[in-house]
Amino acid sequence: MQREITVPFTIEQDENGAWCAAAALNPDSFANGEGETREAAIEDLKEAIAALADVVGVPEQVTVTVEVEG
Repeated sequence: MQREITVPFTIEQDENGAWCAAAALNPDSFANGEGETREAAIEDLKEAIAALADVVGVPEQVTVTVEVEG
């Protein structure tokens, strides 16, 4: 069975120009991705999240709609 999950993440570029992305599936389970570009780091992070979800399971989720000023 497949299930789509949404995981917030952070991404930043280090002093050497490499991109580093990070996300948490739960307070004790973190995934990281790296790449030469922002997009490559995000793709690497997606693979790490999928592998982590196989080990720790998929977290429960709730969807909330909020107003944002644009």
